[in-house]
Amino acid sequence: MKKRKTSIIILSYNNFNYTKDCIESIRKYTKKNSYEIIVVDNGSKDETRNWLKEQKDLKIILNEENMGFPKGCNQGIEIADKNSDILLLNNDTIVTTNWLENLKICLYSDEKIGATGSVSNHTENLQGIDFTYDDFVEMQELAKNNNKSDSNRWEEKVFLIGFCLLIKREAFDAIQSLDEMYSPGYVEDNDLSLRIIDAGYKLMLCHDSFIHHYLGTAFRKDLNKFYAILYKNRDYFESKWGFDTFKFDEIKHASLRILDEEKEKQLYFLDLHCGIGATMLKIKNEYKEAIIDGIEAKESMRKIAKNFGKVFQSYDELEEEYYDYIMIGNLLEHVENPDSFLQTIQKYIKKDGYIVGEISNASSHKIILELLKDNFYFNNNALKNNQNNFTLDDFCTLFENNGFKEPSVLHWFSILTKEEEELLGKLDTLIGANKIYSYKTHYYSFKVQKR
Repeated sequence: MKKRKTSIIILSYNNFNYTKDCIESIRKYTKKNSYEIIVVDNGSKDETRNWLKEQKDLKIILNEENMGFPKGCNQGIEIADKNSDILLLNNDTIVTTNWLENLKICLYSDEKIGATGSVSNHTENLQGIDFTYDDFVEMQELAKNNNKSDSNRWEEKVFLIGFCLLIKREAFDAIQSLDEMYSPGYVEDNDLSLRIIDAGYKLMLCHDSFIHHYLGTAFRKDLNKFYAILYKNRDYFESKWGFDTFKFDEIKHASLRILDEEKEKQLYFLDLHCGIGATMLKIKNEYKEAIIDGIEAKESMRKIAKNFGKVFQSYDELEEEYYDYIMIGNLLEHVENPDSFLQTIQKYIKKDGYIVGEISNASSHKIILELLKDNFYFNNNALKNNQNNFTLDDFCTLFENNGFKEPSVLHWFSILTKEEEELLGKLDTLIGANKIYSYKTHYYSFKVQKR
């Protein structure tokens, strides 16, 4: 497929220096004649509008009032070249060498890829990168080294943040516009991402395309206004899609950390309570040959997750002794009967297959100290909302009684203060059990093999 030109849509509202620096970085670091820049100004009161009028290489729309982000983007897209792909770019960004070219290489590598996004210096949606810099000279040098096209660094996502989002023309034509009900802004990129997926396309995060993002929008300067808008738009999103925006973040990170299998093997995974498929995608990106299924009772979430693998409504649809790994997250804390739960799911694990999960530690020093202070119920502790509470010995016994070997565990612990260290040392001496390491642990990841 021949690569098209790109229409870069930028919204401005005051913050003149952001807009100017952003546009100048595009001119410097983007292949000439491969793009057009469209700036929609939402009623700036500083020198932004006068400067925009002086620029001969821009298409501009000057709104007399702030129309918000979704409406402004739609205005810009309306005057874009009808044969161009669409790139939504925040004005508080600085682009870098090969930023757009690498996004396009990924976008055109597969006809099913509908949109690509860059990484930045911020970690929201796991779209951050692990280098830091003191100035933009250093930043550009780091970015130049990072921005070398590499398909091994492309990651399929269920959501891409809209600070830099390249959308293939066919994919945009399928969805037609941003939903202006999210005006003046926020959450519209969650909605946009799902609509692209719903139209049959993939979203790809390109770790080989870095840009700097100030994250300095006007809304965030007034936190009362920011949160009012955010909550309103979250409510609208949930009424539209049938689940809340927090489902995008429900990845079983602690469970994934204890997986250490050969990444080229064809392994069969089942993700229980898979939500919209965020963990399924993380596994898919790490284990390229894996077969990943899910179980999700809620139809609205199951509909999204089905884009990433087979997703079933209940255990009745599963094949017995089929999976190498069943990912249970923290379900042991919440199921009505842990023994019955384990006996049910072990039927679907292959001989020598595994359950992988995570669990809060009921003997964490934080819990012990709050009990000793007579302040357990009203303290914000990890066990408050759990139906079932386990120590390490408890859940080892639970697995042994239900046909599993001794678990492998990964301890997630916090550093103790000197006072806490001394107190727990005295407690350990009193009990005589050498449990200090367990006391420090507030959370366990575990991997347990079927006997």
